[in-house]
Amino acid sequence: MARRLTLDASSALAFGDDDVRPLSRGQRALAYVALTKPRIIELLLITTVPPMIVAQRGMPSIWLILATLVGGAISAGGANAINCYVDRDIDQVMTRTRKRPLPQHSVAPRNALIFGVILGIIAFLFLWATVNLISAWLATAALLFYVFVYTIAMKRSTPQNIVIGGAAGAVPALVGWTAVTGELDFPALAMFAIIFYWTPPHFWALSLRYEKEYAAAGVPMMPVVYGREETAKHILLYTFLLFAMTLVLFSVAQLGAVYLGSSLVLNAIFIWYAVRLYRKPQPRLAWGLFKYSIYYLAVLFIAMAADALIYAT
Repeated sequence: MARRLTLDASSALAFGDDDVRPLSRGQRALAYVALTKPRIIELLLITTVPPMIVAQRGMPSIWLILATLVGGAISAGGANAINCYVDRDIDQVMTRTRKRPLPQHSVAPRNALIFGVILGIIAFLFLWATVNLISAWLATAALLFYVFVYTIAMKRSTPQNIVIGGAAGAVPALVGWTAVTGELDFPALAMFAIIFYWTPPHFWALSLRYEKEYAAAGVPMMPVVYGREETAKHILLYTFLLFAMTLVLFSVAQLGAVYLGSSLVLNAIFIWYAVRLYRKPQPRLAWGLFKYSIYYLAVLFIAMAADALIYAT
């Protein structure tokens, strides 16, 4: 039976635009950079370049790669800055997020929102001018989906929030592919699906580690609503779906032994972590799965890029 969720975040009063503490120009600049969540952007960019290499069946122009990465980073940074604005009350409650710029009163909330919107507009115009229109629209669609569908509509209303919201984080693969081809194809959709199915076990493992904090913040993550056992079961199921999708990519993208071998090993380890967590749904084991999932995604996408380069014709 689902456990009742206590919404304590409503008692956390968000500070106003006049409550910003004095900082030097350098400190203020670093605070604005922190709004973009650079560590998250790094992982998003890792899923952008390999699709470009697979689409090209070789190395695309360095200028195209740089333009796509810069535009994608600006767009993701804009989405993250707006997310910081919307979630500032939650971020004050959770120890994991209390050091972000808004809870630290380093940036005025209104300025954070304006900053995020400006970054989103710049990213669209930049990608349109330097890459192509479809890539620009896809990046902007991801920003809008992340803000309005995930952050505003889903995050505080359903334990399926991360399942639906994961679509936004999967779009960089589409942006990378369309930057080279100018159109969407089955391999790009398979890469999108890989990230989509990877996202729930990744974030559910994180939420198992910070279950009490999510509960205090009023965020209905799966462990808070359904408990650890049910969350571990869902993590295991999604690792099998993820494994299946990596094999779909092998077929539709016509990849070779480098990717296939890497996929089999990486997925075997992922499933082992998930089975171990299913047997003992403990935060310590969940944290191990979470950390592995980051390396899993990075190495899997590096493997597909290496495969495309090795077997390039």
